[in-house]
Amino acid sequence: MPNRLDLPAGFRWGVSTAAYQIEGAVEEDGRGPSVWDVFAARPGVIRDGHTGAVACDHYHRYPEDIALMKGLGLDGYRFSIAWPRVQPTGAGPVNPAGLAFYDRLVDALLAAGITPLPTLFHWDLPQGLEAPSTSGSAAGGGWLNRDTAYRFAEYAAIVADRLDDRISTWITLNEPFVHMVYGYALGIHAPGRALMLDALPAAHHQLLGHGLAAAVLRERGLEVMIANNLTPVWPASSSDADLAAADAYDALHNRLFTDPLLLGRYPDLSAYGVGPDLGGCVHDGDLKLISATPLDGLGVNYYNPTRIAAPTDPGLPFAEAPIDGVPRTAFDWPVVPDGLRELLVGLRDRYGAALPPITITENGCSTTAAVDDQPRIDYLAGHLDALAEAVAQGVDVRGYYTWSLIDNLEWSEGFNQKFGLVCVDFETQRRTPRASYGWYRELIAAHRGRFAK
Repeated sequence: MPNRLDLPAGFRWGVSTAAYQIEGAVEEDGRGPSVWDVFAARPGVIRDGHTGAVACDHYHRYPEDIALMKGLGLDGYRFSIAWPRVQPTGAGPVNPAGLAFYDRLVDALLAAGITPLPTLFHWDLPQGLEAPSTSGSAAGGGWLNRDTAYRFAEYAAIVADRLDDRISTWITLNEPFVHMVYGYALGIHAPGRALMLDALPAAHHQLLGHGLAAAVLRERGLEVMIANNLTPVWPASSSDADLAAADAYDALHNRLFTDPLLLGRYPDLSAYGVGPDLGGCVHDGDLKLISATPLDGLGVNYYNPTRIAAPTDPGLPFAEAPIDGVPRTAFDWPVVPDGLRELLVGLRDRYGAALPPITITENGCSTTAAVDDQPRIDYLAGHLDALAEAVAQGVDVRGYYTWSLIDNLEWSEGFNQKFGLVCVDFETQRRTPRASYGWYRELIAAHRGRFAK
């Protein structure tokens, strides 16, 4: 059995973060409000009333955080760019101070020998694109509005023109499935809509935005990726009803966000009562545009499998079932390392030659440990062994970026879920490396040592 040290030479090691979760400084240097700023101001929507107003204060403390990255010996750092810091209302004038921050960040990363891997959208949509009546923007409705896809491409051009002399590979979107479901279908994330299946336009318009932005990036000679949250889907039994439910869930969670990119078509969503036009939001030529710029890499965010049973009510064609008999994270997510191997091999088998090289852009867990976080070490070790097994089975995986470098605002959970290799005291902003930080550093060094001359 291969282990985590059997990964190939040139394999890239990194960490991931996201702007709203770490930057803070939400009212500084011309940044406009995001949907998360507005959502977090609602009473009761985020645990303990936490917000990203300060978060990890990375906006001011990024040199310290880059020093921590350098101490790990990382190849790369995946971060996101805050759209409202660059374009305060999501359209129109550029905020020079916002772009200047990312200039400083990128230059400091390169000086530390770390390759920047930016994500253009990690859920912090400018509020001006969500609610024009309060911002003066010409559009509204967020990703429910087709116009947002075109505004996203304009924003991508602005950022790429500023940074493309130093950054060659770009991620367009992070986890469009999660953003659609939690933000638009269930309302537990910003912008807080609860539309259920009427949220499907947010899926299509995000993918349309990817296609438009991908063309912008490729025109500049840049490489293009997208980061999807993907999950192996397990039927609760071998009954026809459970198998059909699992297939319906797989179509929604996985294939809805990969088939258009890699195959140029949407999967069968008839179980949801919609046809290939997703209820009319798909226009002629959209799918060709979404798939026209081939991906240079697919980012895979993996945390756990999903077990699915036949529906218990008529609202959806599936019901989620528990996965028993496995460890749980502090977030109560099941720990199934081999699910990562299963997922990667399944992608290879499903898409064949259409599948680009894969990078694991997120994988990690929340623990309750202050510093001695052995459960996180066990989690990472198990998943990296599963990754090595997938590579041994012929899957082309180029890198692994763990979530996350530092504890951060875990969206609606506030500061209560600790995903960081580095512990953050949110009152003092003191950073304390955990045991997993040292473990990851030693793993990276040991892997490189195998190929040293």
